Amino acid sequence: MAIATMTTPLPISLFPFLLLILAICFTICHANSNLLCIQSEREALLKFKNHLIDPSNRLSSWVEGGDCCEWTGVVCHNSTGHVKQLHLAAPLSDPDGFATNAEREAYYNSWLGGKINPSLLELKHLSSLDFSNNNFSSIHIPKFFGLLQSLTYLNLSQAQFQGIIPHNLGNLSKLQYLDLGGNDLRSKSLQWVSGLSSLQYLDLSYLHLSEATDWVQVTFKLPSLLELHLSVCGLEDDPSFNSINSSKSLVVLELSWNRFSSVPKWIFSLHGLVSIDLSNNDLEGPIPAYFGNISFLEVLDLSGNDLNSSIPNSLYSLNRLQFLSLGHNQLQGTISSAIGNLSSVTHLDLSENQLNGQIPLSIGQLSSLEEFEVSENQLNGQIPLSIGELSSLKLFDVSRNQLNGQIPLSIGQLSSLEEFDVSENQLNGQIPLSIGQLSSLEEFDVSENQLNGQIPLSIGELSSLKLFDVSENQLNGTFPLSFGRLESLETLDCGYNLLEGVVSETHFSNLKRLTTLAASHNRLRFEPNSSWIPPFQCEWIDLGHWHLGPKFPQWLKFQKKLSYLDISYAGISDVMPTWFFNHPTQFESLNLSSNQLRGEISYLNVRYCVDLSSNRFIGPLPRVFPTLRFLFLSNNSFSGSLFELVCNTSSWKWMEVLYIDKNLISGDIPDCWNHWQGLVLFLNLGSNNLTGKISPSLWHLNLRMLNLRNNTMFGELPSTLQNSPNLVMLDLSENHFSGSVPAWIGDKLSNLVILSLRSNNFDGHIPHKICDLQFLQNLDLAHNNISGVIPKCFNNLTAMATTNKTNNSVLQEYVYAISLFLNALLVLKGREDEYGRTLSLVTSMDLSANSLTGEIPKEIAGLVGLLSLNFSGNLLTGNIPDSIGNMELMESLDLSMNRLNGKIPPSFSNLNFLNHFNVSYNNLTGQIPTSTQLQSFENLSYVGNHLCGPPLTKNCTSKGIPIDVANNGSSREGSKVNWLYVSIVLGFVMGFWDVVAPLFFIRSWRHAYYRKLDHVGRKLYVSWATMGM
Repeated sequence: MAIATMTTPLPISLFPFLLLILAICFTICHANSNLLCIQSEREALLKFKNHLIDPSNRLSSWVEGGDCCEWTGVVCHNSTGHVKQLHLAAPLSDPDGFATNAEREAYYNSWLGGKINPSLLELKHLSSLDFSNNNFSSIHIPKFFGLLQSLTYLNLSQAQFQGIIPHNLGNLSKLQYLDLGGNDLRSKSLQWVSGLSSLQYLDLSYLHLSEATDWVQVTFKLPSLLELHLSVCGLEDDPSFNSINSSKSLVVLELSWNRFSSVPKWIFSLHGLVSIDLSNNDLEGPIPAYFGNISFLEVLDLSGNDLNSSIPNSLYSLNRLQFLSLGHNQLQGTISSAIGNLSSVTHLDLSENQLNGQIPLSIGQLSSLEEFEVSENQLNGQIPLSIGELSSLKLFDVSRNQLNGQIPLSIGQLSSLEEFDVSENQLNGQIPLSIGQLSSLEEFDVSENQLNGQIPLSIGELSSLKLFDVSENQLNGTFPLSFGRLESLETLDCGYNLLEGVVSETHFSNLKRLTTLAASHNRLRFEPNSSWIPPFQCEWIDLGHWHLGPKFPQWLKFQKKLSYLDISYAGISDVMPTWFFNHPTQFESLNLSSNQLRGEISYLNVRYCVDLSSNRFIGPLPRVFPTLRFLFLSNNSFSGSLFELVCNTSSWKWMEVLYIDKNLISGDIPDCWNHWQGLVLFLNLGSNNLTGKISPSLWHLNLRMLNLRNNTMFGELPSTLQNSPNLVMLDLSENHFSGSVPAWIGDKLSNLVILSLRSNNFDGHIPHKICDLQFLQNLDLAHNNISGVIPKCFNNLTAMATTNKTNNSVLQEYVYAISLFLNALLVLKGREDEYGRTLSLVTSMDLSANSLTGEIPKEIAGLVGLLSLNFSGNLLTGNIPDSIGNMELMESLDLSMNRLNGKIPPSFSNLNFLNHFNVSYNNLTGQIPTSTQLQSFENLSYVGNHLCGPPLTKNCTSKGIPIDVANNGSSREGSKVNWLYVSIVLGFVMGFWDVVAPLFFIRSWRHAYYRKLDHVGRKLYVSWATMGM
């Protein structure tokens, strides 16, 4: 009997029941998938939200009745629905320096703030809490955080919490990750950390832990700790700890930006360390060789300290090392060839030290090397050819060394190279054509070398190039057309070279990203089409010394982002266009100097620096933007008074330099400088038509330089001027000032380097207080009515008594500012010249055309640093001090038109640098000393004396007496008087006396007459010198 198997069908009546069960299951399952949030936890989160400040409405999804597991920043457990994680870190990253105001505002608005409600305690299963990068600046870290027992991750970094760290955080025994860094927190002890037995990551950076002396014992006893970050905590040396027996697990140790003066010895007992960061401390002395024993080390950062040894050989044995930074120290010695043993290194930074010698050839063995930085050392020799073997190299920076030779052709093999910087060396030769093969190159800087030849056309192949700087070399040839193909180029600088030829708009055809165009000091002519619209929007344009004229460049009208513009010396002769000063953006710096621009200017909308000097601008002085710091309007035809500029400006804030010299400004100097309190450092109002007295309120300025020369000002020097103790230069020459030279100049203006009161009406004696000016290098009191004797104390003028000009601490303090802003007209070698950058090298004293009496003090010879000395046109008597011959640096010496007698001292033959010499019209006698210099001068230098010998044609006797003097008094027998000649002579004498007598008896006539004679004489001399050239 066969057994039949069959399936019994279910009764139809059961189907509705099964469908009902399926529907119920579906409903329940669907409900669980859409509403997992626990009600009590949802209510806790809403309470928490109500106490927060949320400017950007980040938590807009947190609403009544919603599923909190779907809310922003909330993560729930998949099956239980309990809130597991709360991620409320700010969503936007910190904006960089190029961010717009809108981007910055959005970032700040993304911060959460306010108070943190204890309702979070309802989240019993919360394991991860992240409040980082917010703004809780008004509150402390809530103490109830220590009750969140399920936490394994707590990140409160950069949230601006304040106050004491609550010690009950140490109750979080499950916590594995704790980051409190970047807050304004403090703790006198870290004992609370010892309770965090599960902790693997601890970051307390930027916390005030200088009083927490137990940090070493506590942190290194944490059994599971892998990473410890304690940068910027005020930690110092603790000599009581030499070694640590525990914390074998630690692999990352960051102690940067603290106050350690030596490497803690206990570090070398942590043999498992992989990363050590001790950068930016106060570490001194040698680098410990013990680092070589930490064999697992991959990262070692000792940069930014005062380590002063050579690089220990033990470091070269760390074959696992990937990151080595020893920059910003005082390391000495050479780079060993053993550096080739660092086979794993990817980042090598030895910059800003005192390393010397050559870059070893073994550098080519570092096959993994990506970044090589040795800038700012004293390395010499050539760049090794072996760098071509560094196939992974992205950054090569050897700038600011003493490298020579050529750029190796092998750089063309560096296919990964992104940055190449060899600037500020002594490299020569040409830029290799092989740079066109560097397809990844973004920055190429070879500036400030001695490179020659042409810019290679292959430069156009560098499609990724963003920066190209070849400035300050000796490159010649034309401006390459291939520049126009560099679509990624942002910065182009080829200034200070010998480039020549015509540049057209084709050179810039595809430079749509160009923001900086700097090519000044070449011989280039730019001839774009008059309707040309540039494809770029530059922020910086420097085309000084190009030929852009004669018309004003119209293409500048389309540069809407321009901040810096220099088109000085550009051959522009045109009326200033009105559209230019209606520029849509404000200039940071503007230089239009040394053209022939004309017209009036009503307002300068420039924030930092304006130079309009040496043009043909007219009209009243322009109004300026209140934050302007440097204003140069020299050598124009601006007219009117200073009142509008000086007195009607209510918000001057930063003005440091004000040059309005060589214009047509008239009237008095306004007495309203008091609201410029402590501002202007350099004030030049010279060569105008100013009248009146010196404004008493000028002392309110923090003056370093005051130049009022060549005006028609009068009166005595105001005593308020002595309240300007920082004055380095005071030039009041060529005015009508009167009275005596104030003694307080030497007492109160102790920093003076240049004092010129030339061509005024000062009288009285030279005050002895002048001798206290130890920094004085140039003293000019010529052409006044000063009487009395030359002070013997002049040898106390320290800056004139030294041959080392770099010892002048006042000039060294302001060396940069002086090189840019300080210039002076000095009368040296019989002519007036303007000195600028070389002013600090000049020392001179001019007391000529006064009424000084007595002898030349022998102490004057102590001023061995003097280059020029002029005592001419006085009433000096006696012998010339023999010791003046010891002033061996002297280039100009004028003692003419006095009453000196005796011989020219033989020691004058030591004055080997003398190129201007005059002792004419004295009572000198005898033979002129023999020397290379004294015989090279014309007879005019000796005329009006009783001298003999070369260069004069008058011979001397064997006793050194002129022959005509020796023969004087010989036989006169047989001589007869010729009365015709006698009557002629008497008539001449009487007529001459009618003219000369008033000059003897009327002092003011006498000085005016001699001043006029001196003025005519100088003009004749200049004319003669010019004709001679």
